[in-house]
Amino acid sequence: MTRQPAPCGTWHSPVTAKLAAGKTVTLSAVTTMGDAVLWLERRPAEKGRTALVLWREGAAPRDLTPPDMDVATKVHEYGGGACTARDGFVVFANRRDEGVYALDVATGALRCLIREPGLRHADFALSPDGKHVFAVCEDHRGKGEPLNMLVALPLHGDTQHDNSRTLARGADFYSSPTPSPDGAHLAWIEWDHPAMPWTATRLCVAPLSGPVPLTPVRVLAGKSGTSESVTEPHWVDARTLLTLSDRSGWWNLYRFPLDGTAATALCPMKAEIGQPHWVFGQRSYTLLPDGSLLALVVKDGQTRTVRLMRGEEGTFLPMPVDLGQPDQCPVPLAGQDSAFAWLDAPADAASAVVTGHPDQPPHVLRRATELPFGREDIAVPESVHFPLDDGATGHAFFYSPTSHRYRVPEGERPPLIVMAHGGPTARANESFSFKVQWWTSRGFAVLDVNYSGSTGFGRAWRERLDGQWGVRDVADCIAATRHIAASGRVDARRIAIRGSSAGGMTVLAALATSDVFAAGVSLYGVVDLRALAQETHKFESRYLDGLIGPWPAAEAIYRARSPLFMAEHIHAPVLFLQGLDDTVVPPAQARSMVEALRRNHVRCPLIEFPGEGHGFRSEDTLTRAFQLELAFYGEIFGFIPADIDLSPQDLAALAD
Repeated sequence: MTRQPAPCGTWHSPVTAKLAAGKTVTLSAVTTMGDAVLWLERRPAEKGRTALVLWREGAAPRDLTPPDMDVATKVHEYGGGACTARDGFVVFANRRDEGVYALDVATGALRCLIREPGLRHADFALSPDGKHVFAVCEDHRGKGEPLNMLVALPLHGDTQHDNSRTLARGADFYSSPTPSPDGAHLAWIEWDHPAMPWTATRLCVAPLSGPVPLTPVRVLAGKSGTSESVTEPHWVDARTLLTLSDRSGWWNLYRFPLDGTAATALCPMKAEIGQPHWVFGQRSYTLLPDGSLLALVVKDGQTRTVRLMRGEEGTFLPMPVDLGQPDQCPVPLAGQDSAFAWLDAPADAASAVVTGHPDQPPHVLRRATELPFGREDIAVPESVHFPLDDGATGHAFFYSPTSHRYRVPEGERPPLIVMAHGGPTARANESFSFKVQWWTSRGFAVLDVNYSGSTGFGRAWRERLDGQWGVRDVADCIAATRHIAASGRVDARRIAIRGSSAGGMTVLAALATSDVFAAGVSLYGVVDLRALAQETHKFESRYLDGLIGPWPAAEAIYRARSPLFMAEHIHAPVLFLQGLDDTVVPPAQARSMVEALRRNHVRCPLIEFPGEGHGFRSEDTLTRAFQLELAFYGEIFGFIPADIDLSPQDLAALAD
């Protein structure tokens, strides 16, 4: 089919708002239990509810949890690690009542283990004898900051009230309770303010046979005075732990014997195995029955699966494995020789829960959505490197406008959407995303920037943002944009920048400090760093100590870096999208920024969404948000978008 020229932004796209929002589920937490595969599905069409799903050979996937339950947790506000499964039992957290439940998969019997107002649980691990489940507990029943601890919940007996045992307390944060195969020891990760789990944590172990809280506690890594991030502990045997550590400057795998001998690196590489611990339940490597390991390795922004094979004298050798592009490390599937299950997240198709063997096409169990179009409508990422002012080299992914029906007309260059990810320790990755395809299928180019602080480039790249948030991230986004604009591949007069959460602050600061952007969109973005330091939840309450400086001693820097106090330098129009139930960046932040911009006669519509928190979940919200942003760019860049279906109230709000 001959592609027809059409003005950018006006293209009819197969990526509809309903497809991107209501018809797409979020798949996560793929695991196996014998010959069964389990995973979580967050469903916008069910108001963002998450269901636990099971599949076995010869049967269709089925929900294990009833419609009135939401398998999720609010520990650390960001959650994760909401379920675990073994030996026919599943233990999970129900977000709606904050209870913990045990499910017998064979009989369907469901029992409440604990449901106490103010107690939240996450990161579950079943004891080897099947009598207890270990968990992180966050206690919100008192005044001030919630208390975090490790607990053991009995799986049997009277469990309607808080009859848990506290195994460890005193640290500000805990994660990854991991019992040894013989049940003799418990390993875990802990850390204290002002550290974040990607800056300084401790790997601890203690015998389970002693009194509670557990004693004596041995710190195997991350001892006082060191800046080492250790994460994801896993027992090789009853006397040896594996964990990820960035002591070399890169998250790599290390072996920690309990006999006191020194830890050893399994396969040193200048690449990352691991990711920042924003949520529980992450899995970056898998120990296989033959003693080898699978690992997800990130290098120069690209993810690949590597098998670490045992070599001579205990060393391990990396061997590439073709298992698609997993979002979490694949896990073995019993009953099928060398078969794995994983969440596949390729660049040219929607993510899917799959099973399969290396070097063979996988079998799809569930797709996030069925795409009603082919690969000729999907933009794929191109790695871009660009120079920074201090001589370093930045990285981004560039996507060209892509359609089988349309092309950019002669004499026109496409508008550009620059994306600033959140975190700010997250990263731009190459997986298929409607946040990219929504724009490229309509004639936009997209630039997704891995600015300083992003994960996947080593500790030194993360530390470039120490004390420099609001400076280097902004400069990197501007440098990346100028690099692409100078290449002639985009229209330098039609460039917008968008970002959520921390990325929203980068957006606003970039608008205030440069003239390269014609518009900006902030989704629940940070506006006043002072308010964030005083009002945000416990997990991030000291995060800014490293990114900005200690509060309140560095208040002058907080004020200088806050977009709220840069409002007089912002002249480009800005769209604000904000959830009214956001506890991470409360609605007052967006409202204060809008008020400041309006005093300077800057166009700045604010759309607020009842029932939404930090990150939008429901179908209606996601549908409206996609269309509102497109309509906003249409008015700014001077085109009439196709396929817009907004209410008169939304259109009036955009004109505000």
